[in-house]
Amino acid sequence: MRIQVRWLALPAAAVVMMATPLAAAEIPGNSAITAVTVFSRGAEVTRAAQLKIPEGEHVIVFKDLPAQAIDGSIRIEGRSTGRLDMGSVDTRRLEIPHLDPAVSQSERRKLEEAIERLQDDRALVAAEMDAAEAQKRFVEGLVALPTRPSVKQGENAEKGEVWDEIFSLIGSRLAQAEKTRLAASLKVREFDRRIADLERALSDLAPIEDARTEVRVHITAAAALEANLLVRYQVPSASWQSLYDARLNTGARNVAPGLLLVRRAAVQQRTGEDWRDVALTLSTARPSNGASAPILDPVAVDFVPDIPLPRPVASAPRSMAPADRAGRLEAETGSPAREAAADKRQEEEIAISEQQASAEISTFQARFEIPGRTTVLATGEVKRALIDEAKIEPSLVVRAVPRLRTQAYLYAKLAAPKTAAYLPGTISLFRDGTYIGTGKLPLLAPGQEHEIGFGADDSVRIRYATVEDKRGETGLISSQQTDTRSFRISVKNMHERTIAVSVLDNIPTSRQQDIKVELTGKSPPTRRDVDDKRGTLAWETLLQPDEERQIDFGYRVSWPAGKRVIYGR
Repeated sequence: MRIQVRWLALPAAAVVMMATPLAAAEIPGNSAITAVTVFSRGAEVTRAAQLKIPEGEHVIVFKDLPAQAIDGSIRIEGRSTGRLDMGSVDTRRLEIPHLDPAVSQSERRKLEEAIERLQDDRALVAAEMDAAEAQKRFVEGLVALPTRPSVKQGENAEKGEVWDEIFSLIGSRLAQAEKTRLAASLKVREFDRRIADLERALSDLAPIEDARTEVRVHITAAAALEANLLVRYQVPSASWQSLYDARLNTGARNVAPGLLLVRRAAVQQRTGEDWRDVALTLSTARPSNGASAPILDPVAVDFVPDIPLPRPVASAPRSMAPADRAGRLEAETGSPAREAAADKRQEEEIAISEQQASAEISTFQARFEIPGRTTVLATGEVKRALIDEAKIEPSLVVRAVPRLRTQAYLYAKLAAPKTAAYLPGTISLFRDGTYIGTGKLPLLAPGQEHEIGFGADDSVRIRYATVEDKRGETGLISSQQTDTRSFRISVKNMHERTIAVSVLDNIPTSRQQDIKVELTGKSPPTRRDVDDKRGTLAWETLLQPDEERQIDFGYRVSWPAGKRVIYGR
């Protein structure tokens, strides 16, 4: 027998002009989630259903879609062993109870009876505890008896022995009462805990209504056939973000450094349905309703209009009624309700404008298929998945800012692998197998260079000293105030191999034409205005093992006498 295979695809909003009788039989569309594509915001879920469809007109009913399913994103597609035509695809929201009422009632009765038995047992133990407490109070009252009288010499010592027995009896009865009360208190606490657990279980049995999305697909089968249908839809309450591990091996004298960059994903969702054993795909796309760039409104410039002087308001005649005065005031100034409505309209217009300005446009797209099957629960719990690993040959550089801290820091300069772009995310840093902290990785395009800091480098010694710091006055005809400062930086490499070193410092920059700043010293910087920051200087060099170099630099600031200067940002 020849099997005819037909591919079907139809959006939920589409309607085919086809007569469908009202008495069409309903076929349950029992489906299971097989694949999920997670975006930075939202996800696309794919459900699969295998159905046996008899000849004629029918309605396939899918009731297991979550309430969050976006109507416009629902698509039905698949293939069949014969001719199968689809008509309209309708959606609606349903309220479905979690539990079967019959099962819920039987379980409820069992829990209620167990709670009643525990409450009765608790009442007996509570009465025992109250009796022990009363006995304790009675025994404590005996302590208030007159103190033991002294026995005179020669008198019968039996009186003293009687008092000893009384006090011994009071002590033993008091200890026994306290012991009984504590034991009963512990039992009461245990009963309360068990009753609370059963009451929570009882509340969970309540027939809570769960909102779901129902999809009804009208079909016509030319003959009895089998069909494999796929239901695709998007949900908003899901996301993923990038996590990275950077494992640096600093190498040795004859071993080059290496870097292993591990890319992971942290996936979480609260869509109302668990994703169990699904094929998980991660996408950098950002599907949204605002897929177009915002529209600019024209901007005009004009003179500020002259504000006319307020006209004097004539006093109302005495014969004018209060209602007439209110009507005239409303006509001249506007009613409070009208002004409130105008203010409300203005606030709404501002809110809409701000909402349009917050649209996000994706500049690239990549898809990562996670190997194997993955389970992501709808509790919001983070699920971590490995995406890929990349071995990189970095170049190491030591950077220091001795003006702020005489400590060298190790950086690894790398070029991002030429695969997919690296999204921003948190990066865990490991140096020679030791965890040293976390950092932030920015958005990196394929091949883009970036430097990652790996903490302090104690094998490079930094020293910083101020050599000169003085103020003076120069000039005969027009005197000038001067501020001269000089510094000395020493850097020593105590590594076993050559290391690149970058030392940063800065000098003041002038904001006034009369203030002159001159760079001095015998060690000119390698770069000026580093990272587009005015006045920032960099000295870059290679240091051999056990080599030490000095950087001597400074600046001279001059300005007209009689004026004062301040240093700041």
